[in-house]
Amino acid sequence: MQLNQATIRIKNLRLRTYIGINEDEIRNKQDVVVNVKIHYDAEQATNSDQMDDALNYKTITKAIIKLVEDNRFYLLEKLTADVLAIAAEHPWVSYAEVEVDKPHALRFSDSVSLSLSCSK
Repeated sequence: MQLNQATIRIKNLRLRTYIGINEDEIRNKQDVVVNVKIHYDAEQATNSDQMDDALNYKTITKAIIKLVEDNRFYLLEKLTADVLAIAAEHPWVSYAEVEVDKPHALRFSDSVSLSLSCSK
């Protein structure tokens, strides 16, 4: 049996950032929830059991946290695209998908979310 394609999922990463175009949104940080899915060829890692042969999801998560918490965004599209760029930047990544939820963005709704993906 050959195990090659791995899927890393970062689930419900809860962060705070400035997101939106209304004056209240510009002045106050809001909650966002980030979900990331990354595919990569893990053959080397499954064979060697060595960290250097695996995609380091902790490093990716730290970069996402820094991006989201240290910046301001007008649009959910821009925030999602920037997170996707981090998720997909490693050369081993063959596919990445990001969904960002903005809780309570609409009255009578739990959240509004936007998803973007890319393949290499």
